[in-house]
Formats: sequence, structure tokens, C-alpha cells
Amino acid sequence: MPARIRFHLDEHVASAVAGGLQARGVDVTTSAGAGLLGDDDAAQLAFARSESRVLVTHDADFLSMVADGLEHDGICYCHQQSRSVRQMIETLFLLQECFQAEDMRNHVEFL
Repeated sequence: MPARIRFHLDEHVASAVAGGLQARGVDVTTSAGAGLLGDDDAAQLAFARSESRVLVTHDADFLSMVADGLEHDGICYCHQQSRSVRQMIETLFLLQECFQAEDMRNHVEFL
């Protein structure tokens, strides 16, 4: 059976997004919950990859890392303040319902 998408939200993403996704039954971790507050981008991405999670971020630095060829299990990038918390929850939930984890490998989804 194909694996469902699991998310990791970096510290720039509002914790309410995690709560909204969890309320819908989505498997999600946060930087705070994983003990990664203040850790650099490489550590965030390494954690997400070690857990086979799609990283959700507002930090454009991850786009540069990907452009340099860094392998990842998926990145969802949302420009800061371009989407409300509700819009982010709805979009990520839809993504999780429509795609499998393997579809996101080395893919960047712009929210």
C-alpha cells in the first residue's frame, strides 16, 4: 500500500497549522515538538528526511538548497503571509489526500 504524506513544519510555520492538520488526522511534527527550535535549515531538512516527512516552510533558503541538488522527501513552500492559517491547512490536507509520499520525493510544491 502506498505511503501517505507525513509533514514536518519548521519553526516559521504557525503551530495552529499543525493543530488543524492533526484535527483532520494528518501525521505532522513541528520543530518545537522535535526539539529543533533554533536549529539550522540543514538540521530541519535532515530531520524531515530521516522521518520521511515533507517539510513545510516559509523560508526561501530551502529553495536554494534544493536548487543546489539536495535530496529531500518533499518541500511545501509558502511565501510568508501569502496564505492564512486556514488556507494552509486546507491546501496541505488536500495535498495529503491527493498524493502519496513517493510523489513528493525531490518535489517542491508552492502553496
